[in-house]
Amino acid sequence: MPTIRKAHLNDAKALSEMAEATFRATFGAMNTAEHMELHCRNSYSEQIQAVEITDPGMVTLVSEDEGRLIGYAQLRWGEAPDCVSAKSPGEIQRLYVVEDWHGKGIAQELMKVCIDEIKQHESDALWLGVWERNPRAISFYKKLGFVEVGDHTFPLGGDPQRDIVMVRSVAPS
Repeated sequence: MPTIRKAHLNDAKALSEMAEATFRATFGAMNTAEHMELHCRNSYSEQIQAVEITDPGMVTLVSEDEGRLIGYAQLRWGEAPDCVSAKSPGEIQRLYVVEDWHGKGIAQELMKVCIDEIKQHESDALWLGVWERNPRAISFYKKLGFVEVGDHTFPLGGDPQRDIVMVRSVAPS
């Protein structure tokens, strides 16, 4: 039975491997190897994950099953694009599930925990950027109440790509 918990520093290596693998599985076929390599090198190393896990402005959640990481989400607080109208927005920076667990409710469970975390931080809105060429994710977020409010540029390696910015309101606890 999968569980979700906050990541610990000793999760950094396994998280690094899973984060890179899920990113490559999701976007590798639609991007050049050069841009993927650069992005992964600058985003998913064990050291980067360790820094993100211990960053007080972030929360990293992991879903695991029998000791294996099967999904994760990373939340952060800080600046949001101008199109996000909120007093205290929180961002889902990343939310991924390994391919053999797709369709089994893990992403929905991660999202529920993300929303709880956002509320605990007294945020009034949850926002995210999703690649315009990822219809599966866009549909998933729409089903969960997110609406498109604008866009921003996501640098994938050296390739500037358009992300749709989506937001949903959350009532703080």
